[in-house]
Amino acid sequence: MLGQGRRVALTLVSLLLLLWHEATTIEVPQDPKIQQDLKQPPTIVKQSVKDYIVDPRDNIIIECEAKGNPVPTFTWRRNGKFFNIGKDPRVTMRKRSGTLEIGFRSGGRPEDYEGEYQCFAENDLGIALSNKILLRVSKAPLWPKEVLEPVLVTEGSPLVLTCNPPPGLPPPFTFWMNSGMTPIPQDKRVSMGVNGDLYFSNVMAQDAHTDYSCNARFLFTHTIQQKNPFTLKVQTNTPYNETSYNASDPYGGRKVAETTPTFLSPSGTESSKMVLRDEKLLLECIAAGLPTPTIKWFKKGGDLPGRKVKFENFNKTLKIVSVSEEDAGSYVCMANNRLGSIRHTIFVEVKAAPYWLDKPTDLVLAPDENGRLVCRANGNPKPTIQWLVNGQLIESSPPNPSRQVLGDTIIFRSVQMGSSAVYQCNASNQHGYLLANAFVSVLDLPPRMLGPKNQLIKVIENNRTFLDCPFFGSPLPELRWFKNGQGSGLDGGQYRVYINGTLEIKRARVEDEGTYTCVASNILGTAENQVRLEVKEPTRIVRAPEHESAVRGSTVLFNCKVKSDPSLPVTVTWTKDDKVLHLGWRLKKDDESLTITNVHEGDEGTYTCTAKSEIDQDSASARLTVLEEASLNPSVSSALPADRPDPPMDLDLSDLLARSVRLTWIPGNDHRSSIKEFLVQFEEDRWEPGRWQNLSTYPGDLNSVILQLAPFVNYQFRVIAINSVGQSQPSRPSPRYRTSGAAPDAIPKDLRGWGSMKDNMEITWEPLLDLERNGPDLQYDVWWRRKDTGEEWNNVTTEGTKHVVHPTNTYVPYEVKIRARNEFGPGPESNLVIGYSGEDKPTDAPTDLRVSKVESTKVNIHWKSVDPDSVLGEFKEYRLYYWRESSMVPGLVVDKEKKTRGFYSTTSEPSAVLTDLVPYSKYKMFMVVANNRFESPPSNTVELNTKEGVPDTPRFFRINRRNLDTLYLEWDKPLEPNGILIGYQLKYLTVNGSRVGRPHLETFFPNATDFTLRLPDRSTRYKFFLSALTQVGAGEVYAVESPHFANEENFIDTTDLVELTDTSLASPFTPTPPPLVTVPPTTLPPTTISTSTSTAPPTTTSSTTTTTITTTTEATTITTAATTTTTAPVRVTTRRTDQNVLVVPGREIWNLTVEPNSNYANVTWKHNFPAGSSEFVLEFTLDSDKTVKIVPVKQQPPIRVADLIAGAKYHLKVYSHELNNISKNVTFKTAYIDQVDIATQGWFIGLMCAIALIILILLIVCFIKRSRGGKYPVRDKKDLPLDSVDQKDPEGSFDYHSDEDNKPLQGSQTSLDGNVKESDDSLVDYGEGGDGQFNEDGSFIGQYTVKKDKDETEGNESSEATSPVNAIYSLA
Repeated sequence: MLGQGRRVALTLVSLLLLLWHEATTIEVPQDPKIQQDLKQPPTIVKQSVKDYIVDPRDNIIIECEAKGNPVPTFTWRRNGKFFNIGKDPRVTMRKRSGTLEIGFRSGGRPEDYEGEYQCFAENDLGIALSNKILLRVSKAPLWPKEVLEPVLVTEGSPLVLTCNPPPGLPPPFTFWMNSGMTPIPQDKRVSMGVNGDLYFSNVMAQDAHTDYSCNARFLFTHTIQQKNPFTLKVQTNTPYNETSYNASDPYGGRKVAETTPTFLSPSGTESSKMVLRDEKLLLECIAAGLPTPTIKWFKKGGDLPGRKVKFENFNKTLKIVSVSEEDAGSYVCMANNRLGSIRHTIFVEVKAAPYWLDKPTDLVLAPDENGRLVCRANGNPKPTIQWLVNGQLIESSPPNPSRQVLGDTIIFRSVQMGSSAVYQCNASNQHGYLLANAFVSVLDLPPRMLGPKNQLIKVIENNRTFLDCPFFGSPLPELRWFKNGQGSGLDGGQYRVYINGTLEIKRARVEDEGTYTCVASNILGTAENQVRLEVKEPTRIVRAPEHESAVRGSTVLFNCKVKSDPSLPVTVTWTKDDKVLHLGWRLKKDDESLTITNVHEGDEGTYTCTAKSEIDQDSASARLTVLEEASLNPSVSSALPADRPDPPMDLDLSDLLARSVRLTWIPGNDHRSSIKEFLVQFEEDRWEPGRWQNLSTYPGDLNSVILQLAPFVNYQFRVIAINSVGQSQPSRPSPRYRTSGAAPDAIPKDLRGWGSMKDNMEITWEPLLDLERNGPDLQYDVWWRRKDTGEEWNNVTTEGTKHVVHPTNTYVPYEVKIRARNEFGPGPESNLVIGYSGEDKPTDAPTDLRVSKVESTKVNIHWKSVDPDSVLGEFKEYRLYYWRESSMVPGLVVDKEKKTRGFYSTTSEPSAVLTDLVPYSKYKMFMVVANNRFESPPSNTVELNTKEGVPDTPRFFRINRRNLDTLYLEWDKPLEPNGILIGYQLKYLTVNGSRVGRPHLETFFPNATDFTLRLPDRSTRYKFFLSALTQVGAGEVYAVESPHFANEENFIDTTDLVELTDTSLASPFTPTPPPLVTVPPTTLPPTTISTSTSTAPPTTTSSTTTTTITTTTEATTITTAATTTTTAPVRVTTRRTDQNVLVVPGREIWNLTVEPNSNYANVTWKHNFPAGSSEFVLEFTLDSDKTVKIVPVKQQPPIRVADLIAGAKYHLKVYSHELNNISKNVTFKTAYIDQVDIATQGWFIGLMCAIALIILILLIVCFIKRSRGGKYPVRDKKDLPLDSVDQKDPEGSFDYHSDEDNKPLQGSQTSLDGNVKESDDSLVDYGEGGDGQFNEDGSFIGQYTVKKDKDETEGNESSEATSPVNAIYSLA
């Protein structure tokens, strides 16, 4: 009966739900005015994490922030009780926030504040809750003190060194190190478990150490604590010699019993593990046994999830990062060696803390509307759902007739004002909980318009148009549109009204113009807004520019006639190659066209006309091609030149297969040059999106091709046409085509095996290219085994590009192979590659190293080879280290840097020749044998002395100065004398062009470093050859040539250039001008040079220079000879027509003139360009190194250009900045400053001698005058009255009319009775004698010494005149 009643109740509830109509939830707009006026319950927007661990060294901050209107107030509960913040001075709450700050500056312990905190945000409409925040303080406890006894274990037995770190919060990270702070090496045999213990599958003798230490690192405090170290002692059958360890026989021939595998962790045959959903699963199996067992993993009833499973710790740990329910099951780990195998099964159970299926969201309703809140969550076990309202259990809250709770759903019917609240849903099970806040807000708000008032909308005729009318109200208002205030609402046909209030006019016409009114209404009122619509004619270019081909120098016109709505202003702009076009005197624009005058190559490009109004725009483009000068043949001149082809069009894909596709296109216009080939490019969006790559090229007569493709690539293609002119623009891309995946086709390249350590081998390879992957989840299968042993293959699958095999024997060969695999299967295997494990240090050194046949720069060396097995690696070379110990030249310091020389030999007693030694030196050397990584111990050390050789060149040799009569030569000793220097020899001879004079020889002693040569003829030039001498002979020669004088620069340039010459010294030779060549009447006009002669002062010597200019055009040669009379300054004027440039008619530059000086030049020219229309550029090219100096010029000539190099040749080009094909060229030379050494001039020497003689006479006169009255009579006149002739001036000072010598020293003081008082600062009073001498820093030599007696002092005073120093002072 009871069950039947339940069924009836459920049926009634179902019928009610079917009949009940739920209103659409109101969405509150983000308009600031609405948000400001809208009342809203609180919402938590920020809070601390549930499990909150804090650092004890910092202040504690517990976050809680909320929004709402009115602004919420905040309270806290701690451990379920009200937390009175005001009573605790350490706790403060941030303004306009609920965030707590707990400070400890005034004392207190953070541990006192541990507990569970919950924040409550409250306003008039409800209360929102934060999560329960469990606050805990991080802890880093010390390791308990303990005395660890030495661990004694038998060789081959298993061992576990326990760590047991102190329980920190959060738990520490553990690792093992030795006393040298070096990590304990871990491998297949020795490894650390998940619990931190160190496991030995079997103990070896070399494991015996005294410093196995477990370390715990605490993350919050950043501290590391170390446990007392373990001492491990290993018992062996026979003594263990560490130096005799060999990886191939780790037990050194000792008998160690082999054992079958057993599990160290976990124990037994079965275990279980529980893990929560989305957490990390770690399964561990560590086995003991000898040989060391290998670990393999399986899952009962299915395969391991390959994408999620990772194996770590040498396959001992299975890790799944994010666990899901399907990962539950039985996992089996198997340990096996050659004696047997064992298994252990781990039953994994996946539980789940609650997680959301349907999280409740805020609900905004109008009065009398219906709604519901839904809270659905899942977990394992199934979570229980609990509802709260404003922080109280809904069962204990005041009853609400409009609310009904049905499990995980709350239904609201006909809600009324004042029923707003915040509801909390709590979903919990034994593994955790979820808490969500969702408010129910009941609003009654009359309609409001949110958009701008009386908006004007302008649209183009026949375009789709949208009129916006954003609004808000509660209940949700009904919106209607009206046109011009008449008729019924607009909806249907041409019009469509959207739910957000937007009115769509599908095709605007002129008759649609008018004022549109939108009216929003609900039970609380109405609101309206107006939008005025104007329909305009489109902006169109009715006469577009057309492609033009123009001869250089002509005029081009591009049309651009625009038609638009009369009420819309239109602007027309021009661009060239998508860049703004700068208009000037050549480029002019009017309302309907663009005109380009004097066309040149720089004008070529695509010109675009754009007409733009405030609501639309139109554009059209045309290309300008600039032609060379029109041909004399009318048929040729009328032909247009070839151009690049247009891009192909309408790309289409067909015949879609797994590895190929057919691409078809329509070729574009070839522009008078047939298409030679098509280039097909591709782009894919997985590996390098946006990068176009070349795929293949095809003949120009094809437009449909089969493309060979790679699997697992999302292709799109484009085509480029190529003719004799160049490439077209790329076509528009084709549709995309994704090929299906497949197993890899490619084999990884550069597979090699090499040892980075003596007991390992690194297997490396190049990864496959992105387009070679053929599918997702790319991995590599790697196999290796000892060569020629017949053992089974070892293998591993990895995603990287390297695998390390460890441990191995030293330098043994391995066979290695590889293949790639992906989700679709494995690819082909590679060929076998021979790799080698690591090398070790060679044990034997070369012996009996000796030398023979010692010469000055080379020596024969001999030694005995080593046993190849002792190299412990690939034999590379015998490496000789040698260094220069010292030089046998006295006092010469040498560099003792060690040098090496390698010798490859496999004979038993090799020999070699060592060269490039320094003569006359002591050398030491020793030898090692080397493999690729190490060297052996050194051999015996050998000493030798090289013989004497010829010296190097002198360190420098230069002509230090030169005047008109002498040359001064200077040099220095060689850097390497290579023996005992016995002197120098100097050979010199005269040179005059290609003719040389009779050689002369001078010899010098070894200490000579200079030589002065008298010149019999000032214009004679010499060439000098200097070498140093030892007993062996003369060394390498150092040659120099005497420099040019200024008068030696007068020469002729016959390369179409005018050369400036220095006329300060006349040349005795005048070249004879060549005869004039008759110019045929059919040749091009000859280049002409107009000359001008500037008037020079009478003292200037003139010289005549002949300049020859040769111009070559095709087979005609024109030679013009001109005679130019030059004076200083030299003026060169040229005027020529460049036959290679077509000059624009009416524009020309001529009469380019240069007046050079030493470091500047005045440049003038003439031109007929319009004033202010062109900027000129002066381009100076330095002839010596071709550097270019650009000088832009805006003012009119003449122009002065500074910062030139004296005596340098320049090429000057003047051209127009805008018409750079109109230019003039000239070459000139700046004046050479002949700097004569003034110290060698006779007048200067005479002047200096006269000045010295006058100074000497003055010194003698002063000396005699000082000797007569050198004693100052200050002390003698100290007690005498003043003479009658001594007068006192009105200012109080005395005027002494006695002899000048009897005046007191300046600065002495006068006593009250008129007597002269000796200065208190007298140097005599403090001096050591009578000399008032100073140190270099100006201090007294005998500062503050005891005064001498009066007579001694006076005697010293009288002797001052005899001191030359004091005589000089007396002059002052």
